[in-house]
Amino acid sequence: MHFGFSYVGFLFLLMLMAPNLIWSRNKPADYAAYAKRENKVLQWMERIGQISVTCLALLCSDLNIKEGGRFALLLFAFLLMVLYEIYWIRYFKSGKTMGDFYRSLWGIPVAGAVLPVAAFLLLALYGRSLPMLLAVTLLGIGHIGIHLQHRKEIRAAANAREMQRRDTDI
Repeated sequence: MHFGFSYVGFLFLLMLMAPNLIWSRNKPADYAAYAKRENKVLQWMERIGQISVTCLALLCSDLNIKEGGRFALLLFAFLLMVLYEIYWIRYFKSGKTMGDFYRSLWGIPVAGAVLPVAAFLLLALYGRSLPMLLAVTLLGIGHIGIHLQHRKEIRAAANAREMQRRDTDI
């Protein structure tokens, strides 16, 4: 691993953080209730992964564009980040409910979690960065795990509402 500024990592982080900053003012109304019930181990894994990925993305010059046969990995990682932006555009145009936030995108479940993790995973493979690979793995377990937990709760609540509606119809 070579230390130095990574303009590719910086670009990926910009693509990651810009919509998240906008989201911080456009959260679903009941998001806080779900966040309170998050698994603490997954939260720690997510936070450590976020800090590690951010630092490594900026400081690992191996992630920058270079000649070689792995350019397809970088291109595919970038395309996943473009899909991530599309995911956010769709969310911001929606009613901004928890259901909207956790809708799949073109068959990709919990796309808001899966797409950036997959993109940074490919970026780690492109740069042949074991520390980045480990950090992304930690981030992925925590971040995707939390999002899957929320999606499961949303589905359970929707099922309960449907059952209640059926009971009142009888």
